[in-house]
Amino acid sequence: MSTTMKDQNRRPLRRPALDHRTAMTLAADEYARFADTVAGLDAAAWTRPTACTLWDVRQLTAHVVGMAEMAAGLREGARQRRIAGADAAAKGIAFIDALTDVQVRERADHTPARLTDDMRKVGPRAARGRRMTPSFVRRRDMGVPQTVQGVDEHWALGFLVDVILTRDTWMHRSDLAEATGTAMVLTPDHDGAIVADVVAEWAGRHLQPYRLVLTGPAGGEWGAGTGGETIEMDAVQFCRVLSGRGEGSGLLATEVPF
Repeated sequence: MSTTMKDQNRRPLRRPALDHRTAMTLAADEYARFADTVAGLDAAAWTRPTACTLWDVRQLTAHVVGMAEMAAGLREGARQRRIAGADAAAKGIAFIDALTDVQVRERADHTPARLTDDMRKVGPRAARGRRMTPSFVRRRDMGVPQTVQGVDEHWALGFLVDVILTRDTWMHRSDLAEATGTAMVLTPDHDGAIVADVVAEWAGRHLQPYRLVLTGPAGGEWGAGTGGETIEMDAVQFCRVLSGRGEGSGLLATEVPF
């Protein structure tokens, strides 16, 4: 197939539905909430396994710190991407897997106290780095196809900057709550906004009539069309299922990237 035909058949760039200002408020608040979460963990919690089966709590936190460091500065971002790109090619693995491995590996000897301190420091810098990304850069294609449910799709850089980096941190905060048996701090204005954005994307991906009732502080009610599937469940668990952390049937089998 020619390059021209491939371009014609390619789906449009996926772009953020949230406006940049709102997205950056959510980003800054989520970094702060993650830092508060790890600061409240006791010593025993840091070695507990998580839903990310290759990582315990300490390693998961190392990834979040590393990803925030990548977002905080162009030089660090380029350095991580360069190493991950070489690792991905050498090992025959996906770039994102190589990238997260770099983040965890480079912090293998970092103590919980250091990771907690690093998260406190890097969160505001990462939020600022993302906020200052120019609009013309956010409109660009990331350049690396992202696979969602076996289908390659192309994202605008703004979808990563405004949406995915916040969802990733939020979902890992949920992972910490599940791993440690602690309550996840949830509010309608913050977590509810993140969940509502996930719901909108999920509905846009399956394009079927539905009625959705999500419970808890981050919940709400949504629907479209008539005669479709009715789903009622906890808002955080809904997102965990869509992220691949649980099995879903029917419309819940439609994945959303985090």
